[in-house]
Amino acid sequence: MSIFYAIIQGIVQGLTEFLPVSSSGHLAISQHILGAGESNLFFNVMLHIGTLIAVAAVYHKLIKKLFFAFLRMLGDIVMGRYKWTEMDEEQNLVIMLIIGLLPLFLLFVPLPFSGGMNAKELAELWSEKSGYLVIVGASLLMTSALLTLGIFANRITEASYKERGIIRKRGAGRHYMNVIDSLSVGIAQTFAAIFPGLSRSGSTLAVGELRGINKQRALDYTFVLGIPSIVAAAILEGKDALKSGKFTVGMIFPTIVGVIVSAVVGFAAICLFKWMLKKERMYIFAAYTAVVGVIVIIIGMIELSTGVNLFTGKPLVFI
Repeated sequence: MSIFYAIIQGIVQGLTEFLPVSSSGHLAISQHILGAGESNLFFNVMLHIGTLIAVAAVYHKLIKKLFFAFLRMLGDIVMGRYKWTEMDEEQNLVIMLIIGLLPLFLLFVPLPFSGGMNAKELAELWSEKSGYLVIVGASLLMTSALLTLGIFANRITEASYKERGIIRKRGAGRHYMNVIDSLSVGIAQTFAAIFPGLSRSGSTLAVGELRGINKQRALDYTFVLGIPSIVAAAILEGKDALKSGKFTVGMIFPTIVGVIVSAVVGFAAICLFKWMLKKERMYIFAAYTAVVGVIVIIIGMIELSTGVNLFTGKPLVFI
């Protein structure tokens, strides 16, 4: 792996992890164009660690509040003072984050008619093999559709609050989440983990808006929800990659470079996303993912008909 390749992948990861355009989809596309062959799953996970550093840097104050809220809640439980209906916003968010992570366990449940393959293994197959570019394009179109639905849902929420004369400094929508909200967002995150091209941040934000949650609250939730998911993926996939020999000593320096680049670019991407959400510019991402999705599907269909990668001339790989 070259330093140039690591930098390019770090930039792609940093930009697309938090912007609602799908990091996994863009990594698959860039690897397809560059002819990188099978993607290195461990390297991809390490790039996610770089973006984890970015989200920790942006949300360190919220993370600190959630940590102390968790400790207070544990103290209330031990002392017998805990009441579900009396949680503050931070304690509510802690509980909803835990509930939102539960659907991820579905990734390890064997799929019907798959010969024992689970969703996690299917996701790895689609991400690593060059013959599944059409799935990436279709998933990008799904991202565009969800973003569009989220935009309209948020407008309906704002109109509803305006009609009722409710004005809040932090904007329209609920700030307290319930179990259905969390499970819905968690399920969206699970599907995003399966389909390369389905944006995790975009789909979870859109589902939150469809549930009537304040858009900024939904954005904070989806970013913080990604932290334990990324850590778990790094542990699981890192362990598997080391066992399989995919990670070599020669990859250490390029991987470090990729992590640093993804962290710096990811920090800038989060700030950009928050600004664009505030300024009602989400339609730009909806349009972008729709256009790219259509282009990728067309390229993928041509490649399926010819059996070769249009960019490298190599045969497509499916298994």
